[in-house]
Amino acid sequence: MAQAAAKHGENHAHGHDHGHHDPQEMKILGFWFFLISDVILFSVLFATFIVLRDNTAGGPILSELIKMPGVIAETFLLLTSSFTSGLAVLAMNQGKVKQLINWLIVTAVLGAGFLALEIYEFVEMVHEGFSYTTSAASGAFFTLVGTHGLHVSLGLIWMIGLMFQLKKRGITDVTRGKINVISLYWHFLDVVWIFLLSIVYLMGVM
Repeated sequence: MAQAAAKHGENHAHGHDHGHHDPQEMKILGFWFFLISDVILFSVLFATFIVLRDNTAGGPILSELIKMPGVIAETFLLLTSSFTSGLAVLAMNQGKVKQLINWLIVTAVLGAGFLALEIYEFVEMVHEGFSYTTSAASGAFFTLVGTHGLHVSLGLIWMIGLMFQLKKRGITDVTRGKINVISLYWHFLDVVWIFLLSIVYLMGVM
């Protein structure tokens, strides 16, 4: 009788565990849905740019404005920041909080450098008469590249917030999950930039 009762209690406990959802797992699942929606967003923006890039309305042509040294520098900074974000995850897995924070700082500095170069590029283009409202081509360019830049900015704010959390709480299950997510997000932005580099800049120059 006692064994039957114990078995019933054990089965009930297992049933409860199966019905329970780990909040951290749910957050990661939600983030995957966010990434999927972002993939759809960028796909639409890329398609729009490809359709409209020749509609200059008599204004400046993008190929005449692209300065590849600056674009290469942006690429170097962003790809290097992806590598350092990977090193941050490695430090986290080794339980090294200080090293983790330091790599996040390096990643954020590289990301900020990328944004600074991109803003400088935008300012130069506007001075050349290629602004958001100049033509359909310019509008599509600034919307696509600017949306990526906005995502990088949000990632930097997010990363800085995580640094403060790590200093306060250290490496916990919660902060561990957040670091994994921000690293995944950062790698995603790198992939988007590779498409930008290929479709917008390299094809634009050609």
